[in-house]
Amino acid sequence: MTALAGKVVAVAGATGPAGRAALRRLAAGGATVVAAGTDPARLDSALDAVRAAVPGARASGQIVDLLDPQAAHDWADHIEAEHGGVDGLLHLVGGWRGGKRFGDTDLDDWDYLHDRVVRTLQHATLAFQPALLRSPAGRFAMVSATAAHRPTAGGAAYAAAKAAGEAWTLSLADSFAKEVPEDGAAPTAAAAILVIKALVTPDMRHRQPDRAFPGFTDTADLADTLAGLWDRPAAELNGQHLWLTPR
Repeated sequence: MTALAGKVVAVAGATGPAGRAALRRLAAGGATVVAAGTDPARLDSALDAVRAAVPGARASGQIVDLLDPQAAHDWADHIEAEHGGVDGLLHLVGGWRGGKRFGDTDLDDWDYLHDRVVRTLQHATLAFQPALLRSPAGRFAMVSATAAHRPTAGGAAYAAAKAAGEAWTLSLADSFAKEVPEDGAAPTAAAAILVIKALVTPDMRHRQPDRAFPGFTDTADLADTLAGLWDRPAAELNGQHLWLTPR
């Protein structure tokens, strides 16, 4: 048995490469995974893939628009009612927009990234925070990027969105440290920020066998790190940046 076994984990952005890898790894570790997406066909495909890869996987899915705060709260309430609790929320909703020059920045890119990267994270964390506090081992993680720490001229909108997500997550982490069930009790929930340069999938490596992808993080390695969140004490993990690429 591992620390992950028996945990109930919600995965936002489950239909992308990171989400699919996370679903497989979590299910293989004995967790019950509840996937969310906005495209029914892609969500069904992701669930079929995890069930094929992990016989007996406890996996279900729900169409959720995380730009709708009520939909996010309904999702959290549904999971807690069905499974008796929620032990994790992984925010794997991604997206990139940008250009080469600062002067060419299109603020429509900011609007897109603000909604996709920041607003979905805000709605999801506000919805799930109470349940994660109630869990004996609540965990939250978002995937950030080196761009938030070393912005480039053409990536202002993307860097700003990721930086905003990090700040929001650190506030969530502070709530986990302070809002404990009983005075003097040790916190049991933790929020962490995984920092990557970019992701690489097995298919990308297959299609470009001569490319080194320097500094990229394999989706399987990202999934292993996510699964390992339950192996670490909350006090050690909460509010930390976990770098999966050279700083």
